[in-house]
Parts: sequence; C-alpha cells; structure tokens
Amino acid sequence: MTDWQERVRSDPKVCHGKPCIIGTRIMVSIILDNLAEGLTPEEIAEEYPPLVVEDVRAAIAYAAQLTREEDLVPLR
Repeated sequence: MTDWQERVRSDPKVCHGKPCIIGTRIMVSIILDNLAEGLTPEEIAEEYPPLVVEDVRAAIAYAAQLTREEDLVPLR
C-alpha cells in the first residue's frame, strides 16, 4: 500500500486546509472525483501535469484510511 503520508498534506494556508498533494494545490477530492468519473490514474496524471501516478495512489490510500478510522486521521 502507498504511504500516503509522504504525498498528502493538509495546510490551513493551502486550499482552506483541504488535503492536497504536497507541492500542489490539487485536492484529494479532485483526484477521487476524477476516479469516480472513470479516469485511470494514468489519465489523471496526464490531466494534471504536477501529478504522477503515485500521487493518485496516495490519494486513494488516504481515502481508504479515512474509511477505517473512527476519528479523523491527523495530517502533518
């Protein structure tokens, strides 16, 4: 499983604190929306040039972790 903590971060100064891929303003929710629309990780990385496929996998791993937790997963 991808270590999402190396790629996903929440910063109150970036996108109102929504979880984003580190070094970008691309929110995890945008990546998940694209996956829900049927795009592949490769297609998403093409659509958003700052991303690589591992960033998409990290977003999925982050979302999966949230579904397993009763409390919010703290971000760095």
